[in-house]
Amino acid sequence: MAVIYSDYSRARIGHFFGLSGWQLAVVALSLMPVFVCVNAAAWVPAAGFVLAWALVVVVTVTPVRGRSATNWAATSVAFAVGALAGWTRFRSRAAVGAAADLGVPDLPGVLAGVEIHDGPPQGPAGTRVAVVQNHTTRTWAVAAAVVHPGIGMSEADERAQFGTGLSELLDLASRAELVEEILLLVRTVPEDGAERDQWITRHRSPAGPTVARVVNDELQAALTGGCVRTEAFLTLVVPEARLGKAAKEAGGGFEGRARVLYSLMGECDAQLRGAVGMTGVEWLTSPQLAAACRTGFAPGDRAGIIDALTAHTSDPAVNADVPWAMAGPSGADPAARHYSHDAWNSISATIKLPVKGAAMGALAPILTPTEPGERRSVLVAFPIISASAADRQSASSEWAADMGEGLRTKAKVKPRTRAVDDAAKVRGLDRKLARGSSLTRPYAVATVTVPKTVRAAEFGRRLDASVRKAGFAPLRLDLSQDAAFAASTIPLGISLTRTGDT
Repeated sequence: MAVIYSDYSRARIGHFFGLSGWQLAVVALSLMPVFVCVNAAAWVPAAGFVLAWALVVVVTVTPVRGRSATNWAATSVAFAVGALAGWTRFRSRAAVGAAADLGVPDLPGVLAGVEIHDGPPQGPAGTRVAVVQNHTTRTWAVAAAVVHPGIGMSEADERAQFGTGLSELLDLASRAELVEEILLLVRTVPEDGAERDQWITRHRSPAGPTVARVVNDELQAALTGGCVRTEAFLTLVVPEARLGKAAKEAGGGFEGRARVLYSLMGECDAQLRGAVGMTGVEWLTSPQLAAACRTGFAPGDRAGIIDALTAHTSDPAVNADVPWAMAGPSGADPAARHYSHDAWNSISATIKLPVKGAAMGALAPILTPTEPGERRSVLVAFPIISASAADRQSASSEWAADMGEGLRTKAKVKPRTRAVDDAAKVRGLDRKLARGSSLTRPYAVATVTVPKTVRAAEFGRRLDASVRKAGFAPLRLDLSQDAAFAASTIPLGISLTRTGDT
C-alpha cells in the first residue's frame, strides 16, 4: 500500500474564526463608526456605516483565487502601470547589438539581478562549479543536474525509503543552518533526436541495405515526435545573511563563500546518491548552466547545442559554449495570464495540496505532455525554516490554536472538522521539532511551454486538467507569470517565497 503524506497544515492559524491579526483589527476598527452613530441615536448614518462595514469585511476577508481583493487591486494597478510605461518589456542587449561583454548575464525580470561566478577548481579534473549570486535577493546558489531511475516500478517499501531519504536530506540541511531552500526542478522536453542523429552519422555504413536504412529512418521520424526526455536539476540556495559568518571563518571573500558552498555540496551529494537514490549528480559549471538556461527559454535550441558539443570533441575550433549574454531570450513580454519569450508562450500554475494527502509520485501526470512539441516543467520547492524560527512559529501557532478554540467555546460556535484537524497538527508539530525534524513549507509550480504557433490558452487549460487528474487543485499565477516561469523552468535558484528586500 502506498504511503499517503498528509501531515501538513496551514502556515498560520487565525486567532478568531480564522482571521489573522491585521484582518481582525481592520474589521474591528471599521465597526467603530457604527457604535458611535448608535450611541448618538443617528440611525440613518448607522445603517450607512453598517453597509460600509459589510463591504470592508468582504474585501478584507474573502479570498479571490488565493489572494485578498486588496492584493488583487494593488497588483493589477502595478502591472498596468508597468505595462503602459514599458518597464515589463524586455529586449536583450545582444538583440539590439549592444552586448559588450558576452560573459555578463542579460536576463529578464526576476533574473536581472543574477551574476555568475566560476568557483575555485575542485577534484582531480579541476572542475569550476558555477556559483550563482543574486544581488536582488542577496542569495547564493549552486545547481546540479541529477538523474533518478524513477519510482514508477518501485514497490511501496522502496518508495517509503526514498521519501525517508528526502526527509533526511531536509533535516541534514536544517542542522547546518545554512541552506534556506532546496529546489527540485524537472523538465519534460520533446525528444529532438540530436544524440541519435550523431550516433547514426558515426556508425551508419554506406554499404548497408537500402531498405533497412529507409525503414530505420521512417521509424525514427515516426517515433521521435512522440518521445520525450526528462531533465532534472537540484539547486541549493543559501542567503548571504547565513553564509557571511561561515565564509569569514573559511577565509572570507568569494573564495570563502565558495568553500562553504562546496562543503554543502559534498554533504548533499552523499545523501542524494545514498538514501534518495540518485544515480547521477553533476554540479554544473558555468557553460553547462548557461546551456540549461538557454534551453529553458528556448527548448528548440537544444539540438543545435548538442550538435556543437559533438563537433567540438573532434574539432576544438568549434565554439560549443553558450555565452551568458545570449543565455536568455532575445525578447520577453509578460501578459496577465501567460509569459511570452522568444517564439514560445508559457503558462504557470501553482499546486495546492489536497486535505486528504498525496502519495509519492502523484505529480507524474503533470509532467506528461498532451501533444508533440509541448514541454512541461515542475518545481518542487522546500523552503527550510531555521530551528529558532520554527520553535517560535510552533509556539505561536499552538497559542493561536488554543486561543481560537477558547474564543469559539465562549461564543458557543461549533468548530469545523478542518479547524479541529489543523489544531491537532499544530499541537503535534512541537513534538516533532523536539525529535530533530526540520520544518518546511513545500510548494510546487507547474509550467507548460508551447510554440507561439499554437493557442497557449488551450494548453493552459490542459495543464489545469492534468493537475486535477493528479489529485491536486491548480491556481493560475495571473499577473506573476514571468516570476513563476523563472522559478519553475530556469535552475538559477529563483523562489516564490523570497522578495527582493529580504
